[in-house]
Amino acid sequence: MATTKWVLDPMHSEVQFKIKHLVISTVTGAFKKVEGSAETEGDAFDNAQVRMSLDVDSIDTNQEQRDQHLKADDFFAVGTYPNITFESTSLTKSGSDYKLTGNLTIKDVTKPVTLDVEYGGTATDFYGNTKAGFEVSGKINRKDFGLTWEGITEAGSIVVGEDVKLIASVQFAKQA
Repeated sequence: MATTKWVLDPMHSEVQFKIKHLVISTVTGAFKKVEGSAETEGDAFDNAQVRMSLDVDSIDTNQEQRDQHLKADDFFAVGTYPNITFESTSLTKSGSDYKLTGNLTIKDVTKPVTLDVEYGGTATDFYGNTKAGFEVSGKINRKDFGLTWEGITEAGSIVVGEDVKLIASVQFAKQA
């Protein structure tokens, strides 16, 4: 069976994260520049090989001062580590959805993660291009990836939580 190549459509994709702030509320952020690809056997996504790269400099939490802190050495050290990458090791059916397992690299730490994937289906756009949509979600502990900065308020509250929820809504375009 022939290999089918798919390329992430950045205009119809977004990658977000959510993290607790002061333990009482949640901050949502996004990476505005994302690239990705997938290779499948035929048009089926079972066992697809998926690669994604996030441009850390494109981080946006809707607060410039916080974004600059996240890009600094306390967190992502964007000057040294400009990208967060993911490369799949398996994509397996789980009921009507999938489990995506792969290696996530943040800074100089690579660890295996498993993400939940909801397949939205395949459709043809106005220009005759075949698109496939997915909702991806999961959770990581930021400290596992070397993001260990700790801030404690005068009252003893933790400034940033450890668990980070990942949410991606992505669309891939089939290559001719």
